[in-house]
Amino acid sequence: MTKDAAIAPLIERLARLMRAAEHAHGLNPAQWEALRYIARANRFSNSPGALTRYLGATKGTVSQTVQALERKGLLTKASRMGEKRSVVLALTETGRAMLCNDPWARLSAAEADLSDKTRRRMARGARELLDGELSRGNHPTFGTCETCRYFREDGMKDSADGPHQCMAFTAPLSDIETGEICVGHEAAR
Repeated sequence: MTKDAAIAPLIERLARLMRAAEHAHGLNPAQWEALRYIARANRFSNSPGALTRYLGATKGTVSQTVQALERKGLLTKASRMGEKRSVVLALTETGRAMLCNDPWARLSAAEADLSDKTRRRMARGARELLDGELSRGNHPTFGTCETCRYFREDGMKDSADGPHQCMAFTAPLSDIETGEICVGHEAAR
């Protein structure tokens, strides 16, 4: 293997730098991850159980993380309408504002300094590495609608709740929801 082909050590070092930066603004890495997840999760995926699956953490760890974020006023927990035992997690305005300080946002902004070609190649390579690891570890994918086998574009054109359809949840989807991550995602073949 040549030095130029050693991608894993570069990813490891970059991840380590980002994790160190996540000890800012009174949060820890797990709390930042939870905030980012809730900000991107659709209505089927904004629960403690889905957060647990996404993070690959224990229920106890996620429960402690959620409680800490509640105490800090960054998220709220509420009962899901029509379901007594189901909980919905939502960011507060303070939580949304906190995401403006997300250390990963700085890295995302740095992407603009890359050429379009480099950005596309890196995104494609990172996607292939992630997809392979998800498959090898039998992890849930948590993707968005456009890559999901259950998505039907314009499947519910006459619905007031959205023109698209999720066949997994038999529900209409708005354009905004199609870009959010979902616990029910299954890659289209």
